[in-house]
Amino acid sequence: MSDMEDGRKREDAAARRGVGDPASIRERYAELLPEGFPAPSPIPMLVRRVFQLEQRFERRLAQALDVNATDLSAMEHLMEQGPMTPSELATRLEMSTAATTHVIDRLVAVGHAERHPHPVDRRKITVTPAPASVRRAFEELSPMIAGVGEVAAAYTAEEQRVIAGFLAGIADLYEELVEDESSAS
Repeated sequence: MSDMEDGRKREDAAARRGVGDPASIRERYAELLPEGFPAPSPIPMLVRRVFQLEQRFERRLAQALDVNATDLSAMEHLMEQGPMTPSELATRLEMSTAATTHVIDRLVAVGHAERHPHPVDRRKITVTPAPASVRRAFEELSPMIAGVGEVAAAYTAEEQRVIAGFLAGIADLYEELVEDESSAS
């Protein structure tokens, strides 16, 4: 199968999964679009679809781990960054320390986190992800991580570099937009 046929096959599959046709969406909302709105392209629609599916996946993961979305976000920060103080976690969650204390209480109560004395400052504590919880989270994440790896393996090393560059650019764009929003507040 040629690259073009493979691309069309993926576009057709995306259409079956609910990714809207950019041209028809543009027509539907033509009078509402700002002047200079970008021309239709399937790429932004597919990026949007990935984000939508990621949200669904995270809701399923939260349900499997028996936590709410905020608690799952806290778990993600603890797993990615390691032990941190409640105030550090509050900063990452963009929440008050009081609200973060409630998140920590819930995570400790269900066995997803543990409180330990701070290694340097005896007045503080650190919050760490519980090992059994980390194991369980990775069991839930494993099929998705392996699946992304399998999709990536279908591309050459050079194609993977291009895809990684594209995705890094999208991530940088979103980070810039979020930072702009934070500084405007």
